[in-house]
Amino acid sequence: MEFSAANITALIVAASFAGGLNIYATVLTLGVLARTHWVSLPPGLDGVGNTWVMLTCGILFTIEFFADKIPGFDVIWNGLQTVVRVPVAGLIAYHASSQLSPSMQLLATTIGAGIALAAHSSKTLVRTAVTPSPEPVSNIALSSAEDVLAVGITWFATHHPIFAASLAACILIAGFLVAWALLRAIQKPLRKVFRTGAKAELPSEQRPPG
Repeated sequence: MEFSAANITALIVAASFAGGLNIYATVLTLGVLARTHWVSLPPGLDGVGNTWVMLTCGILFTIEFFADKIPGFDVIWNGLQTVVRVPVAGLIAYHASSQLSPSMQLLATTIGAGIALAAHSSKTLVRTAVTPSPEPVSNIALSSAEDVLAVGITWFATHHPIFAASLAACILIAGFLVAWALLRAIQKPLRKVFRTGAKAELPSEQRPPG
């Protein structure tokens, strides 16, 4: 694949989105692709094929695979991962854009970190909205879908970067819309509960009618 500015930008957009979902799966996928020479990566990303980088990401991906599927704990886990996913995605963008000018490399780093933050935030919002459900199936299904999506988007980013970037943008927008709708749906019954509780605490003569 020719690493034109457009292809590098698209790869950064798609990989940063994938990193916002699961940074360990993203880096590990890039490392496997680089190590097996299945695809050529921008020269700055040679380091992802390092044995220690791949081993570390493999261990952390295994931990996240299970931690991210426990209802309640998954929200805490995703909150903690903010300090990992966003900076590492920015670092990947920085190295992927090493062929560009310093100013463009800085811009690419900012874009990569921003997209990762947006994807991470969307994921966390959806998880926060789904966690109150009494069954664990929703959390497990969502987490599994995110893992598959992170690996799939990363693979497409190295083979069809423009398509992968477009797909990532569409999914990101859809994710925010779903998160917003779920949060609104949860807020309505919570408001009703709070209002009922407030009325019950008031003396009978001070309670509003109805």
